[in-house]
Amino acid sequence: MIASGKMVQIVIRSRAEGGGPPEWLLVELQGEMVSRHNAGLAGNVMGDLLYTSQGVPVLIIGHHILYGKQVKLEKPFAVLTKHPGHTQDTSSSHGDSQVPMEKDQQGTTSTSYSVSALIKRKLIFKTRPKPIITNVPKKV
Repeated sequence: MIASGKMVQIVIRSRAEGGGPPEWLLVELQGEMVSRHNAGLAGNVMGDLLYTSQGVPVLIIGHHILYGKQVKLEKPFAVLTKHPGHTQDTSSSHGDSQVPMEKDQQGTTSTSYSVSALIKRKLIFKTRPKPIITNVPKKV
């Protein structure tokens, strides 16, 4: 039962072209990632993600290596992009299909959302990072 007497219907559509949005992977780490200069991690390269010939994910961060596993999520996630202030036109310049989500008092559309990506799998790195040690020849 809705107390205010208003019902909100949320409809989200993915891109019509190319068979849908791309799939992203979620990375789960045990511990904390801190940048060297406390500048934040957004937009910076965290490390290198590789796979062994057996399909085991390997994450190399600086001088440390982590071994993980890939699992399927019970419930997938959708990555949404918010498009505020759109009019009733539901087509965008990118070819994405957008659906009006919220309306103001006059009935004009104020916000819409589009699906940017889907997350169906995650990489889990449970173990502590191991240091990468190289053989350094002794000076003669």
